[in-house]
Amino acid sequence: MVIARKIAYNVIVSSASKIISTVLALLSIGLITRYLGAFGFGEYATLLAFLALFSAIADLGLYSTATREISRPGADEAKIIGNIFSLRIITSVIVLLLSPAIFWFLPYPIELKEAIFLIAISFIFSSSYQVLNGVFQKNLAMDKVAFVELIGKIIQVSMIFLVIKLDLGFLWIISSLLFNMVFSFTAVYLLSKKYISFRLRFDFEYWKVFVKESYPLGIAAFIGFIYFKIDTILLSVMKTSAEVGIYNAAYKVIENITFFPTMMAGLVFPIMSQTIFSDKARFKDISDKIYKIFWIFVVALVVGTMFLSGGIVHLIGGSGFEKAAVVLKILIFALAAIFFSNFSNSILIVGNKQKKLMVIMFLAAVFNVVANLIFIPRYSYMAAAWISVLTELFVTGATFYVIIKDLKYLPTAENFYGILSSGVVMATYFFFFQRINFFLLAISGTAVYVIALWLFGVIKADDIKSIISKKGVQEYNPL
Repeated sequence: MVIARKIAYNVIVSSASKIISTVLALLSIGLITRYLGAFGFGEYATLLAFLALFSAIADLGLYSTATREISRPGADEAKIIGNIFSLRIITSVIVLLLSPAIFWFLPYPIELKEAIFLIAISFIFSSSYQVLNGVFQKNLAMDKVAFVELIGKIIQVSMIFLVIKLDLGFLWIISSLLFNMVFSFTAVYLLSKKYISFRLRFDFEYWKVFVKESYPLGIAAFIGFIYFKIDTILLSVMKTSAEVGIYNAAYKVIENITFFPTMMAGLVFPIMSQTIFSDKARFKDISDKIYKIFWIFVVALVVGTMFLSGGIVHLIGGSGFEKAAVVLKILIFALAAIFFSNFSNSILIVGNKQKKLMVIMFLAAVFNVVANLIFIPRYSYMAAAWISVLTELFVTGATFYVIIKDLKYLPTAENFYGILSSGVVMATYFFFFQRINFFLLAISGTAVYVIALWLFGVIKADDIKSIISKKGVQEYNPL
């Protein structure tokens, strides 16, 4: 119960910080779309897709495997983090040196090719501090990382405001990301000293052993990039930057919400790792609670997007992005699948089934690339959207099959039908009151959903009392 309260505390603080960060991210997108237009925003989205590519190439599964290993009883945290941090820096520098040279030969405007250098430097800082997140995950202190990322996002948005006011142009918009990453790395590095003291280590024998264990996750990360971001790159090559901009005006909304399933899965990852084999009852209890929370959010997001997509896109992109509303309605089902694939992927990793995860993601990537190559030339971003949905549904279904078959765990959500009934109530409210002000409709619709969850017994008074109680948090000691 104490750990549950600690998790709840982290969820509340991290969620609050992440929600504000998401609002700021969406605000920055709104500023950029209005400043650069559909064509310029398409170029901006293309660069961010290459940033994701760099991250995937250099990942090597280091972050997830390091988090798992330092969570094991008796782990030598200083040795693990020192070596993995050093290895990540080296792989990042290699990517920095090679990727801009490769990018230079692609059919992009000169300004876009120049901007890739800024993106590559930003990547070094972002990839380095992500390795340290495992320390905070183990100690259930991800609220600190969320707060740092919030401040970094404030710095980035403030710089974007200044760039637009002074009309400094595209390259300075990209530079705002670099400033964010430099700050975030510095702050996370300094905060990590509270939990662990480490130095750079170059134990090459240990690197070989560790990479042998982590490389399936690294391959999975690269394959994950292929089916998660390759559509933007293929659109940028086969279609115009304006079409890339339309697609990403919707996609960025989805992308900025994916923090929640990632954060939730990350918070319980160390506990899952500790209990999956040693205390299966506790493992099932914690996992089922996360599964239920995911269903609560997914139902609300799908229903809300079906009725509010036009207002969301207008708020984010302004005029010129109206076509993105239909794309958003399609992509919301990909987001729903992403919630559950984050859940199942974490279970496969802690259950040492990463090789099967790699096979699933490889098949998904092959389907995604082939389908995009076939259908994007004819159907543009509509094809990319539907292919994203089908890809995510395949990954979710396949990973759930493996955890049920191999790990003998069947996820269950308490009062599942109460959640669905609450969604029906929310949809009915939106249907009859959809003509009122967008903000009022969104807020009131959310309130109706929460009240329905209460009435159907999905949310209980004891759950809320447990969450807001500070006693367990004060008593908790992760060591």
